[in-house]
Amino acid sequence: MQCDPVGPVHPSTSLRHVADKAAALLSQYDVAVPTYGHYPSRRDWTGVFTCDAWTQQLSTLHGSTVPLALHVHLPFCDSGCLSCGGLATLTSRAERVDQYLDRLEHEIDIVARAIGDRPRVHEMHWGGGTPNLLDDEQLARLADMLQHAFDIDAQTKCSIDADPRLATPAQLNTLVSLGFRRICFGVQDLDPAARLATGRVHQPEQPLRDAVAQARIAGFDCVELELLFGLPGQGAESFARSLTTVVELAADRVACHGAARVPWLRAHLKRTDDLTLQLGRERFGMFRDAVCLLAASGYAWIGADHFVRADDALVLAADDGRLSRTGMGYTMRAGTNMLGLGTGAMSELNGWCVQNTADPVAWQRAVGARQLPLEQGHVRSPDDTDRAAAITHLLCNAELPYDLFLGDMYELVDRFEEFAADGLVEFQSERVVVTPLGRFFLRALCGTLDAYRVALDLPVRYSHAV
Repeated sequence: MQCDPVGPVHPSTSLRHVADKAAALLSQYDVAVPTYGHYPSRRDWTGVFTCDAWTQQLSTLHGSTVPLALHVHLPFCDSGCLSCGGLATLTSRAERVDQYLDRLEHEIDIVARAIGDRPRVHEMHWGGGTPNLLDDEQLARLADMLQHAFDIDAQTKCSIDADPRLATPAQLNTLVSLGFRRICFGVQDLDPAARLATGRVHQPEQPLRDAVAQARIAGFDCVELELLFGLPGQGAESFARSLTTVVELAADRVACHGAARVPWLRAHLKRTDDLTLQLGRERFGMFRDAVCLLAASGYAWIGADHFVRADDALVLAADDGRLSRTGMGYTMRAGTNMLGLGTGAMSELNGWCVQNTADPVAWQRAVGARQLPLEQGHVRSPDDTDRAAAITHLLCNAELPYDLFLGDMYELVDRFEEFAADGLVEFQSERVVVTPLGRFFLRALCGTLDAYRVALDLPVRYSHAV
């Protein structure tokens, strides 16, 4: 029996036959589009603006009642993964991390002076790299630095990315004492062949099982596991075994991302091209298996690639059409500003988008000179703003109210009628809703609203559709 197509796809939905229908549409809708964590995509940003202009934007946070999310980028990893497009710096030296924290303290001070008070932070995430490469003293130091500049309290929803191999009981207790309640363990894949092909050779299963159990004992409310499908060396059977382990661990949330072929991002990713990422039907088959197994195990499918327990607050928000998204992930706070700190960190304030320089030397030089370490920026046009709202709502809530078909977006109705003919959407009295079949191509549907993308029916070598 199929559920109401609006919002998340719940465990009661029968998805195997739907997935088979989706496989038949791959040649038409298997297209390359951004992940839409923000709009426009960073590759489509135009122009830059001065530090003075960005300082003026920061000052608008003084006394603002708009929800603020804080993202801290900690770029360090002790080893490299060929599948990772993140801004990672390889090191195992504590003194190098200390030097980064010294400079990060300078950046925090620059930003705090521009704001002029301690703005209330509703959500905070420490991402990487590998944030839990920091030792307990460094973690506490960073938390103290941020607390001096921002109003972070027990109501702030704090989350952190972590490598399960490094997560000791003592460290997990420290993180909980600092206010963290959600932890995301990067798994990628537990199969030895896939790990070897991507350079992640030290990811045995037992440390993950131990880390999940210890995180719950420490007091984390939410344990999230992140998988990648379509990796070199992966196969349907091996990926299914990794999925089974994730289900056995009873993760509260599961992120299931497709490995993208993006060699232009980082030099080391060119090697992944030579290793041959899984494409087309093989890649889709892995995602189909993930959807079906996780749904059968009691998870609701939200957004394009996240699965959460049916009683998760994100499911309730999606059911009500209130789910939203920032560059940090899904949130129940629409219109949230996001402030990024650290190398390569991104910020979005009042339609102004900016990214710090990803070059660690340039970043250190700038903040050492008490300057904002900006690399590129973009100010959303009115059209950008309208399209961002429509794309975010469609991606998060699997529906598009007609009042979001603004301006020249009326011409898109014809395209959505084509989608309806293929069973991807349904027209209702006040909105277009995405069917369970359409969920497999949700990002492709969002791409229809993207003024910066080429026509969706052009053939491509790889897919971001799932």
